[in-house]
Amino acid sequence: MRLRNLIILTVIAPLFLVLLIFSLVAIKSLEDNVRSRLEREVQVITNVIGTTLSHSLSRDAAEPLEESLYSAFSFHRIYGAYVFDPNGQEIYGLGLGQALFSPQVIRDVAEHREMRAAYREHEGWHYYSVLKPLTSPTGEVHGVLQVNRLNTGIENYTGVLSQLALLAFIIGASGIVFGIWWGFRRHIERPLERLLAVMQRVEEGDRRQRAVVEGPQEYKRLATALNGMLDAMVEKDADIEARRRKEIELEKRLRKSKKLAELGVLAAGVAHEIGAPLTVINGQAQRLSRRERIGDDERARLGRIRGEVERIVEIVRQLMELGRRHNVEKAPLSLSELVNTSCSLVEEDLEQNAIDLELDLTSPTPELLANGQQLVQVLTNLLRNAAQAKGVSRVRITCRHDDSWLTLWVEDDGPGIAAENQSRVFDPFFTTKPVGQGSGLGLSMVHRIINDHGGTVGVFDSELGGAGFEVGLPLNDTALGGVAK
Repeated sequence: MRLRNLIILTVIAPLFLVLLIFSLVAIKSLEDNVRSRLEREVQVITNVIGTTLSHSLSRDAAEPLEESLYSAFSFHRIYGAYVFDPNGQEIYGLGLGQALFSPQVIRDVAEHREMRAAYREHEGWHYYSVLKPLTSPTGEVHGVLQVNRLNTGIENYTGVLSQLALLAFIIGASGIVFGIWWGFRRHIERPLERLLAVMQRVEEGDRRQRAVVEGPQEYKRLATALNGMLDAMVEKDADIEARRRKEIELEKRLRKSKKLAELGVLAAGVAHEIGAPLTVINGQAQRLSRRERIGDDERARLGRIRGEVERIVEIVRQLMELGRRHNVEKAPLSLSELVNTSCSLVEEDLEQNAIDLELDLTSPTPELLANGQQLVQVLTNLLRNAAQAKGVSRVRITCRHDDSWLTLWVEDDGPGIAAENQSRVFDPFFTTKPVGQGSGLGLSMVHRIINDHGGTVGVFDSELGGAGFEVGLPLNDTALGGVAK
């Protein structure tokens, strides 16, 4: 059942019922009071006139009898007065209502010597009539007095008044019920429906819905509380989503670290097993290259053998570095110094390929707590990868930061990285370069260093048209695990 109907049935209807009963009882009490007053007045008038008439009948004087009857008409609404003998025959009378009682009724009054009253109707008129026996001082009944009061005052309309009062009550009650219904509908039900509609849309998944703060003060407070709850839910969802992304990122880091740790164990074993043979090969090649009996062609080939052996040794060293987590020794560093140092190290590569380097750093650049040598290695690896890509003519470094987090973007205008390869660029030995031109460990090393610093690194399609790398770093140790912006 709807709330307004429940209120009407449980509160308004019982209240109106009590008022109706009270009104009917009040009207009935008024009607009885009016009738009782009428009857008392007529009886008093009859007694007063009866005393005078009893003396007149005892003396058989006509004039006092006539004067007494005339005096009755001086009272309010007395419209008839008659004197009958004990047999019911009229002796003298004035006014209306002579035939209200039969002779037999009059004889009964004379015989029983008691006053009798009744409401009578005659020729369309309503009367209240009283019959009083007229006795002599000796107790003998000489006649009967009849006094008629015309019943045309308020006492004649009490029934109509009751009906009118009932009708007015029904109309008034209907108006009040309608007013309550309309007020409830406008000021209670509609605001509730609006709040309910907002909650239903939120339940369907639209968390942007907000209640309109209007109406009575209570609904304003309710709407404000609902909006506050929805805002808190949005903030909570955002926090949950951030935590979820952080957990995913941590899980990725964990998998990557586990993979690198396993690779480190493998690399350590490989390095131990092939270290000695590589040393022997390198030493023998060096000794052969010193002999004067070999020609220049053989000496060049021996030099190439030594170069490839050194390349193998470097790869093994990188694998061992990649496979274990270092205790990073950090110190306060200026970002501008790190960037300038990295750019100077790859300046020759950039000039050989006619590549323009653009720097978009905040001023002043922030200071961060990090290992300068390792971050320089990160930047040089990213810049050198961009410089070695085909068709690159422009490289841009961008920096943004807040109170606790630094974000660097390194972008180029080259061919970029295919979408299917972007998830694999940080895997060890993955490279798109021709065989012999890359070990596939440079970006893996970048990932390891950034991970050791508690940061994040990712790849994206740059607006310049090529590849873009996003590096996020905490500015201090208290900001570990932040999210790049």
